[in-house]
Amino acid sequence: MTIVVGYSADKYGRAALDHAIDEARLRNTNLLVINATSGESYADPRFARSVEVHDIEKQLADSGLDYELTQPVGVDTAEELLNAMERDDAELLVIGIRHRSPVGKLLLGSVSQRLLLECPKPILAVKPAE
Repeated sequence: MTIVVGYSADKYGRAALDHAIDEARLRNTNLLVINATSGESYADPRFARSVEVHDIEKQLADSGLDYELTQPVGVDTAEELLNAMERDDAELLVIGIRHRSPVGKLLLGSVSQRLLLECPKPILAVKPAE
């Protein structure tokens, strides 16, 4: 079985990864870490650069878990995670969430909100420690 992680290069993505590693250890399963970007802007601050990718891979290797890290470019992040959750072996999606005002959700949309509404399997939504 596989736990899918929606990773972003910020404290929310790191919280998701940390919780996913803990959950994978409890369930004795592997991880699929997805750090996606639409590629619509020159620089996407949520897309991990090579130094951070190295740190993520080290953390995953040190965890002793089997894992795969993908960084698809030119995709809709929510769609990419939903597609991963359609795999037969996908059992849980882990995402980091941030506080947004009701107006912010209305005007800007929300990847997390879409995932929570459309994902057919369980989701663990986590926040970083204060």
